Amino acid sequence: MRILVLLVCVLLSSSAFAECTTNARGVTACGNGQTAGGYNPNTGNAWKAQKNQAGVTTTRTSNGGEAKTKNGKGVYKSPSGKTCYKSANSQGCN
Repeated sequence: MRILVLLVCVLLSSSAFAECTTNARGVTACGNGQTAGGYNPNTGNAWKAQKNQAGVTTTRTSNGGEAKTKNGKGVYKSPSGKTCYKSANSQGCN
């Protein structure tokens, strides 16, 4: 019985399931603002982005790249190991 009550609570929770839509470019945006994803048919690369409680968005691609961004600043790590950054005053790669 407890499992049934728990299941009903999860289904009725507005934060458990977000309404998501996909636009003409293949980008998926969800109503909760926490997750999004997409697919580029020209490159065959898929991506997924999630925002944490601190406002940092982590984007991962199917080819192994990862970016962490917040307020226009961030760090990108490529699948080959190259790291690039962008700060308020500079940008570059190693």
